[in-house]
Amino acid sequence: MRRVVITGIGLVTPIGIGVDENWQSLLTGRSGIGPITQFDCSQMATRFAGEVKDFDPTRWIDKREVKTIDRFLQFAVVAGKLALEDSGLPPKLEGDDAERAGCYVGAGLGGIINIEKTHLAYLEKGARHGFSPYFVPGIIVNLAPGQLSIRHNLRGPCLSHVSACSTGAHSIGEAMRAIQHDTCDVMVAGGCEATVSVLAVGGFNAARALSTRNEDPQRASRPFDSERDGFVIAEGAGVLVLEELAHAKRRGARIYAELKGYAATADAHHITAPAPEGEGAQRCMRLVLRDAKLPPEAIGYINAHGTSTKFNDASESFAVKKVFGDHAYKLAMSSTKSMTGHTLGAAGGIETAYSALALSRNVLPPTTNYENPDPECDLDYIPNQPRELRVEAVLSNSFGFGGTNAALVLTRYRGD
Repeated sequence: MRRVVITGIGLVTPIGIGVDENWQSLLTGRSGIGPITQFDCSQMATRFAGEVKDFDPTRWIDKREVKTIDRFLQFAVVAGKLALEDSGLPPKLEGDDAERAGCYVGAGLGGIINIEKTHLAYLEKGARHGFSPYFVPGIIVNLAPGQLSIRHNLRGPCLSHVSACSTGAHSIGEAMRAIQHDTCDVMVAGGCEATVSVLAVGGFNAARALSTRNEDPQRASRPFDSERDGFVIAEGAGVLVLEELAHAKRRGARIYAELKGYAATADAHHITAPAPEGEGAQRCMRLVLRDAKLPPEAIGYINAHGTSTKFNDASESFAVKKVFGDHAYKLAMSSTKSMTGHTLGAAGGIETAYSALALSRNVLPPTTNYENPDPECDLDYIPNQPRELRVEAVLSNSFGFGGTNAALVLTRYRGD
């Protein structure tokens, strides 16, 4: 089986743009959560979110183009560009390199902001003047990889996986398979999302999924804490460059980590609630360990899905204990959503990037706002401070509505 490594990382998140800003925020525990500025939320039960701060798309995208693509596509374009720059690959691939490069980038909801704006324009101006010719290509999810493919001449497979909050992880896992199976040598993969909007916030409020800690938003995302009251909606993108190992070595690429395992399962249980005892998550973690050919004891750190909801955090903790046994109490586990909020379809891409950085830099990011232990969540969640620790393998979990689960295993690359 061809080996797959991570050679580029592009991040656009509420805690920073680019690797360095994100890493510094993770080390200092800086929160990206604050009052919503993108729409009038005064009538909402939740009035805060994880917004990408100081995002000026014209730094990377022509000013005329910016108006034609939804915010989630802007995030994808910027994160993809940053990832390719970080990898050292040319901004436009040519010849056989282009033919052997693909792009899998997904989103959970797509262009919901543009849909809202266009509907309002239709009501105000009517059918004749209320629609832009760019409306459809500005909102559909597969324009995320489409935009990147066009801009960087990626001529291999170009498609989107849409699986709610597992989207980014599924995209990376399937991209890994494309390289392993000799379809491509290079894959640009991850997730993006921009759902700080009336419909998304209102919808999740109606489902009672969001925190309503409006008086203290920076402490609202508190995974595994007994006083958690829901997730914090957020936006952003996480895109990686994956390469076949020999291809990366031939060009002297810097390697963050090796992708060793990928698994996907379904709960087949409920549209929003996890299966009892995290049964689907258990199977997913067991399968990813088998795919990586690693025993449970090899995992030193888990980047948890850790949404800060009552059901998810208890269910994930229980599943980890069932899969890892006594080793569950020896490994470290944290949720970076405590700082970024929950970026939905982008989460798996962002958190795989954080996992690769933790491996390569020998520091594990914390779970911030962890103040009140929950008897159901009794593992080592790296509370409030980063931990300098060299681990050899990490596991990243992503779970989504519809009972969809994804898990990835990354290992330290040893230069062999």
